[in-house]
Amino acid sequence: MKTPPASLYRRRGKRLLDLALLMLALPVGLPAAAVLALAVRLRLGPPVLFRQPRPGQGERIFTLYKFRTMTDARGPGGELLPDARRVTAIGQFLRKTSLDEIPELLNVLRGEMSLVGPRPLLIRYLPYYSDAERVRFTVRPGITGWAQVHGRNNLSWDDRLALDAWYAEHVTLALDVKILWRTLLQVLRGKDVQVVPNLVMADLDEERRPSTVEKWEVFS
Repeated sequence: MKTPPASLYRRRGKRLLDLALLMLALPVGLPAAAVLALAVRLRLGPPVLFRQPRPGQGERIFTLYKFRTMTDARGPGGELLPDARRVTAIGQFLRKTSLDEIPELLNVLRGEMSLVGPRPLLIRYLPYYSDAERVRFTVRPGITGWAQVHGRNNLSWDDRLALDAWYAEHVTLALDVKILWRTLLQVLRGKDVQVVPNLVMADLDEERRPSTVEKWEVFS
């Protein structure tokens, strides 16, 4: 995996932009977060936040925060029901408007994420990236990113990860501003949002895991 050149913006400016925009967003963001937290608490009960470990810059693991959008409903055998059956009405609203992402601002404040960068994916996907795709881990993961403004979950995994890698190699202030602006327009239009993404595309590990037939061909 090659490491992109360390420009001044990549080393210092990007973090300063994150903090400046966070400070500007606080007067509106904090009251909105409080109202949404109360709504989730009343509709879904505790916990209000969804927490999950994700790999960040350098593949270091951190805890991602989002508003909870699903119940813990289980089947007769105690197994969790499919996502589509656990997403609630308020969960659908939060996902369609991307308001479920607001708690990730805490991750940005803590320096675990950036406003712009490749989306932090699941830990179990780590063995399935190509060397070229691993360049995505040379930058902090983001709340929005180059792939998100080019189709989000409507993209194939190959296209999505290629866009992430391209972004990591071409980080600039102008590019980040462009992505933030396009994200704002996308959110206002409700464009390219999949409430239950795995109904549209398979998980990365499922898609790239060798099939039984392929394994037999390798060892035969």
